Amino acid sequence: MADIPVSDFRIFAYGSLMWRPDFDFVAAQVGTVHGLQRRLSVRSHHYRGTPEQLGLVFGLVRGTSCTGIVYEVTAGAWPTVIEYVRQRELITHVYQEAVVPVTLHENGRVVKAVTYVVDTGHPQYAPPVSETETAAIVQKAAGTAGRCLDYVWNTIHHLRAHHIHDAGLEKLALHLPHPQD
Repeated sequence: MADIPVSDFRIFAYGSLMWRPDFDFVAAQVGTVHGLQRRLSVRSHHYRGTPEQLGLVFGLVRGTSCTGIVYEVTAGAWPTVIEYVRQRELITHVYQEAVVPVTLHENGRVVKAVTYVVDTGHPQYAPPVSETETAAIVQKAAGTAGRCLDYVWNTIHHLRAHHIHDAGLEKLALHLPHPQD
């Protein structure tokens, strides 16, 4: 597990934690991590797929940058929050917990936050494929947490609501039916 600085009780969310954190927090701000980018880079056989029809979920991989939501948590709530997030994110150990610098958009301040980076050596790692191939996987897959298509659209809608532009996701969206279709 990552060493978390005593004064920094923050989570950097870039996927479903943005729109469904399911933990108590005192502040949520838009922030950017440099050197990592959001991508559908994890094969899901539980939450958004099955062993027979794998889905894809977001992970952070090496790249340019990723803008997401930084949740600040009180020191008193931190042990419960980090335990919950670890149980949610580290279910198969495809993610590695990391403490990363995040630049807050509101004031340019750099803070440290816990986030989850894909282990590219893990069997669930999904190397990049074309938007067409990705869209085909996303449209077919569903798991215990619902359809992969809904997961991707929820993330896109949440990013748009926070005025966060993700060029890769916007490009993928052109290949996906809207969930109401």
